[in-house]
Order: sequence, then C-alpha cells, then structure tokens
Amino acid sequence: MAVILSDAQKQELAQIAKKIVASGRGILAADESSGTMGKRLDTINVENVEENRRQYRTLLMTSDSGAMSEAIGGVILFHETLYQKDDAGVYLRDHLKNRGIVIGIKVDKGVVKLLGTKDETTTQGLDGLGERCAQYKADGCDFAKWRCVLKITDSTPSQLAIDENANVLARYASICQQNGIVPIVEPEILPDGNHTLERCQEVTEKVLAACYKALSDHHVYMEGTLLKPNMVTAGHDCQTKYTPEQVAIATVTALRRTVPPAMPGVTFLSGGQSETSATVHLNAINRVDALKPWALSFSYGRALQASVLKAWQGKAANFQDGKKAFLHRARMNSLAAQGKYESSMEEAGSADAQSLHVANHQY
Repeated sequence: MAVILSDAQKQELAQIAKKIVASGRGILAADESSGTMGKRLDTINVENVEENRRQYRTLLMTSDSGAMSEAIGGVILFHETLYQKDDAGVYLRDHLKNRGIVIGIKVDKGVVKLLGTKDETTTQGLDGLGERCAQYKADGCDFAKWRCVLKITDSTPSQLAIDENANVLARYASICQQNGIVPIVEPEILPDGNHTLERCQEVTEKVLAACYKALSDHHVYMEGTLLKPNMVTAGHDCQTKYTPEQVAIATVTALRRTVPPAMPGVTFLSGGQSETSATVHLNAINRVDALKPWALSFSYGRALQASVLKAWQGKAANFQDGKKAFLHRARMNSLAAQGKYESSMEEAGSADAQSLHVANHQY
C-alpha cells in the first residue's frame, strides 16, 4: 500500500510554511555549528566555549517579543541550542514559542566530496533522519533545513553534482514531511569565482529545475515546503559590477522559470553579502514588476548577526545594544521583504557594509 500524506498532515505542513513567511516575516538562521560559531566569536575575541555560545543565543532569542515576532517568523537552531536554557532555566526554544515564532532545526551533517568530480560535494545525514525528525518534532520543531552546495567554474556544476544534490534534497524533504516537519530546500550556489550575472542565472535555473523535478518525483507536497536559494549575483571576483535592479530581475526571472506557484515562500540566503547589500537586494527583488506568486523573504545568518556581534562584544553590559542591533536589522529586512525599505531608514553605524564573503563557506 502506498505511503501518502493525509489531508490533515498536508494542512498542517501548509499552515506552518505560510506562517513562517506571513506579512514580510523571514527567518533568522542561527544554526551555525559550534566550530562555525567559534569563527564568529573569534572576530570579537570571545572564547568559543558552550557558555559564551549560550549567552549569545540567549541575547538573540530573548529580544523584544513584539518587535521580534513582527519581523521573524522562524528561527533555525543548531542541535545544541535547541536544548539550551537561559539564566532563569527557561528553554531558549520556549522564548521563541511564546513569541509565536516557528522553531526550525538544521538536520544535515555537512558536505562530502563526490568521487571523480572537480572538488564538488553532496550532503550527508540521511541515515537515521526519520528518527531524528520524529524526536525534533516531539521537542517542538516544525521545520528543518538541509544545505547542499554547488560551485560555478568553467566546468562545474557537473550534471552528477546537480542530480545528486537534487535527489538528496528531495529525499530529505520527503522524510521531513512524513514526520510533520516543513523542509526548507537549500541548493546554494556559492558566490566564489569570477562568473558573470548571466552565468549565475543560467546555473541557478538549471539547478532549481532539477530540484523541483526531483521533489515532484519523490511526491513531496509543494505547499508544505520552503525554498532557500542564492540570489542571482555575479561571482565575488567578477570585475563587472551589477546594480541591485539587475540582480533583482535576474533572480526573479530564474525563479519564475523554475519554481512552482504552489510553493509558498522563497527565503533567500545572504551568501556572504554585507548586511546592507542583502537588504538592498531583497528590497529590489520585491519591487520587480512581474508576477511573483510566492512570498520573497529572507533566511539570513551572517547578514542578521554581524552588527549584533560587534555591539555585544561578549559583555553582559552590552546585551541590550546587541538586541537593539538585531531588531533593527530584522525590521529592515522585513520591510525589504515587502519592498518598503529605504536606505534613509538606517541608523548611523547600525549596519555593516563590509562584505561577509567567506570562500568555500561551510557551516
């Protein structure tokens, strides 16, 4: 007998996905591994120990409830954070639930090399995923994230890398939905290299088309998913500089050619853009004059946290400054997700215009 989702399961998944991206809300990606969090803490000379990670995550999760819930619909957590408590012994995840924010969890286990390719990868973590998803659901998680990575060079991404990553994303999505968890599908095309905007658009369309073919083949319920793609941008080392409007048109065009209207929301990754660039580009995307049947929002990590870390500096006395920086960036991106952002809304020194690009970025 065929395994299918019941109408009740489908309804729950669709409601969760819609809630995350409702009314300009986006996602805070706070799912950095302990190692990656260490790199973030290094920038402010704070030791990478569990207590400091807990304090920083507490800062984010306990920010003003009204302002946070107006801009943030979901937060992706790392396994460690899901089970951390604040100083009063309250689970950090409960602070999110009390704000009406949907709790997400990173479930992939990192990338591994594909044999016979030019340094291309796939993502591991399917073994035992069903059991992990069931436990995460029981512990309050309603959505999950799985990141695949593709690279643009003269000879990549190869068809093998495109197909393998599309299939692993589809298998992950299927397992999530069977456990009542909305899968965020993340086929990230890295901004490394000197490729043009046109080349990135071409590759993005090819990758997304393969992903949605695989999702369909695996009977994934589109209304109960979200997409987390890269914006279509030129490579970090490209000599040609493109306007936000050019980036926006290329991005929207790629999505319109490949992404089903049934899919409720696109939550872009920031891909190493500066905080201000990530906001400006998202705003331009939402202002493109074309039919856009999905919510076009954000799922930012570094582009929501760089100025927060600078404000906090690992000091309890700076907790409120860190929260203020986070809420400001969240609000700016929420406005951008509605096409209502203006650069004049930025407070002096509130956003970092420095590129956050890291070559061959890993979590």
